[in-house]
Amino acid sequence: MRADARRNRDRILEAAREAVAERGADAPMELIARRAGVGVGTLYRRFPDRGVLLAALAEQYVHELMDALDRAVAAEPDAWSAIRAFVVYSVEKGRGAIAAALAGTTAPQARQALVRRLDELVRLAQADGALRPDVGTDDLMELLNVFACHPDVIPKRFLPLMLDGLDRR
Repeated sequence: MRADARRNRDRILEAAREAVAERGADAPMELIARRAGVGVGTLYRRFPDRGVLLAALAEQYVHELMDALDRAVAAEPDAWSAIRAFVVYSVEKGRGAIAAALAGTTAPQARQALVRRLDELVRLAQADGALRPDVGTDDLMELLNVFACHPDVIPKRFLPLMLDGLDRR
């Protein structure tokens, strides 16, 4: 891919991210093009329809979460601390808005890789005796879903309480 095409693609994805976080998955394509500083034709050449754009955005988002998980593992002293740091990072306001907007959009391979990595950490945290043995990766994914995709269901102040309830130390 040419450098200018790559820059356009990156600008479109960044503009889409902002617009989708603000307005949801139905954010106008014209708004996205304008924010990216490209013409609508350029946007549609790169992303022929909204579904293709949202799929690319979802893929990028899941990769960002994977990077955040890797950073948490590198920065924290143990698996459970890394999981907690990752969960807190994942539900921050800006990321929660994009997660909610992309909730039905799939990036299956990237998502599976993230879930596998999180599952490894869950098993390590349980082996260390830090995470309750009856808590699985699916439970953590549901916790992320509630706090990131549906932030009005449970007040954010309950997240640390719920995480404390999973801790066996």
